[in-house]
Amino acid sequence: MYDQTRAQQPDDRSSGFAARRTQGPEPLIPSDERDKIVRHLGHAVNHFADTPREALEEAEVAFDAAADALVKALAERRRDLREGWQDQDAETRSTELRLALREYREITGRLLRA
Repeated sequence: MYDQTRAQQPDDRSSGFAARRTQGPEPLIPSDERDKIVRHLGHAVNHFADTPREALEEAEVAFDAAADALVKALAERRRDLREGWQDQDAETRSTELRLALREYREITGRLLRA
């Protein structure tokens, strides 16, 4: 049943890191780069019948761009994670290490499922 009072209540979700985590993992490749790669690949697929060799070359360029973007994104993510826990004091270190381990596990799991 619809509860009008409850519907008017503010959302309980916070706007920080926790809110992003509840919506699923962030993409590894930024959306603008992903969009560009998808457009190239789509162009290759759509023009295959007319120019198969050129379409395959364009698909290869899209593949290489995706691989390069993934390697770059993973290196940046690794650097950010390492900076987040490497020089922490003893009191916050345990929490930071736990969060970093969770991130490493999540990213590695995503790579293995891909």
